[in-house]
Amino acid sequence: MNTVKQSESPVWNRLIQRADIMDSPEKHLKHLLKDNDRIEKFSLKAVDIFYDFSRQRVDEKTMDLLFELAEFKNLKQRFLEMVGGEKVNVTENRPALHTAARNFSDDPVFVNGRDVMPEIIKVRNDIKKFALHVHKEKITGSTGMPFRHVVVIGIGGSYLGTEFVANALDFLADKKIEIMFLSNVDIHNFGKIASIIDVERTLWIVISKSYTTAETMANANQVRSFILEKGLDPAKHFVTVTSKGSPGDDPDNPVLSSFHMFDFIGGRYSVTSAVGGVPLSLYLGYKRFERFLKGAEEMDLHAQNARENENIPLVAALISVWNNNFLGYPAQAIIPYASPLSKLAAHIQQLSMESNGKSVTKDGNRLDEPTGGIIFGEPGTNAQHSFFQLAHQGRPFPIDFIGVIHPHYKQYQNQSKGVTNHQELWSNLIAQPTALAQGKEDANPAKSFSGNRPSSTILLKDLSPENIGRLLALYEAKTVFEAFIWDINPFDQFGVELGKILATDIRKEMAMKNQDKSNTFENVDPITKFYLNTLFPGN
Repeated sequence: MNTVKQSESPVWNRLIQRADIMDSPEKHLKHLLKDNDRIEKFSLKAVDIFYDFSRQRVDEKTMDLLFELAEFKNLKQRFLEMVGGEKVNVTENRPALHTAARNFSDDPVFVNGRDVMPEIIKVRNDIKKFALHVHKEKITGSTGMPFRHVVVIGIGGSYLGTEFVANALDFLADKKIEIMFLSNVDIHNFGKIASIIDVERTLWIVISKSYTTAETMANANQVRSFILEKGLDPAKHFVTVTSKGSPGDDPDNPVLSSFHMFDFIGGRYSVTSAVGGVPLSLYLGYKRFERFLKGAEEMDLHAQNARENENIPLVAALISVWNNNFLGYPAQAIIPYASPLSKLAAHIQQLSMESNGKSVTKDGNRLDEPTGGIIFGEPGTNAQHSFFQLAHQGRPFPIDFIGVIHPHYKQYQNQSKGVTNHQELWSNLIAQPTALAQGKEDANPAKSFSGNRPSSTILLKDLSPENIGRLLALYEAKTVFEAFIWDINPFDQFGVELGKILATDIRKEMAMKNQDKSNTFENVDPITKFYLNTLFPGN
């Protein structure tokens, strides 16, 4: 296998040299921030989002080199090829068209010479009609009771994005429906849900492209058995979101409705498809889901059309690669100063780490540079009382701070120490990036802060469906731009398969034990045998 050396690129080498310069004492952020015009020079505003990277460890020369890298890697053209239906997912020989799921233009999108937009629009219309009928109680459970609980059965990209959006917009959920997520095959996940729902009023949405995912099928079978035990008809309580013609789209196994997924939309990019559309339309109403889609579309168009130096997700991607490959930061935190965004980090964790955690290029050559990064996060101010000791005085890592200017709950104006809760939140949002950047010298080493710790701040006007769509699409486009810089394929995920294969072999041993109590697990290695004997005592 050949090894691709990024350092063979002249601009990459110049960036390595620039990183050495930025490590010098005079380039410490506490000095760079003395420029009164810095925030104007190092911030962008577009589609109602403000992106401030003034506290990143960059100067104008660094940004010029990064924009040169963007041109060298042909980022804008490659993004246009993606949204145009080119087969950018080269290992699986198909397009990556999550942007088409929120395309409201009249422009066609061709895949193998066929316009896929009519099918996408049909699915949207089917979702709209189904959600309306559920809300008007024209579609009910098997006893005629209207649905009051919706449970999403799916794992990974089949629920993480939806859970993020549902949490972000839950103050708009006025359809008398509660949403829950059965993602983990751990029986505690199902047991908790089963203990709190009214089964007669529960609609289960099974989300699986192939309808063969082991954990999802185990949970779906558990639910089916549970419904039958209650004397109900599963066909009146199930909806599927799956590929056309999959076992979940089989007329011989009737369900209330089946909504189609497309092989050109990967799971972690699928929340704007039927994967998110069905549960979110039931929870929030279709009109709000469509507003969310239109916000995502606005960011897609910005990513396609804005110049490199005005393009928010492209600049964010360049800075991410700068931090990862040139400054040597292996991790990044996402800290939203808004509790409704509490599930954002978990979603971006999968989006980024599954997309860009690769060791070979899209052409199959080994990389000599690390790709991807470790993503984690919690909402502020909780994070400050959790892991900010490390952020300030331990191993440094870049942070995305996210602020919301206008909270949804404006009626609560009680003041503590002279400020409202929202103002107290913002005092921390303003202070933390400054403290990380500037640091503080102290005669007591334990109270000394080195500073020079980079961060960006993203501001949303409010938590409208449009802004949640814009934020989602910003991180999606950033992830794709990063991959194009590294020349990797962000649309496959072969790294998740080996563990699944081994689990299949172990599952067979367990099934044999369940059928034959005398089975002593002689076909496995000693360590695996130890754990199997722990699960099956008395062997």
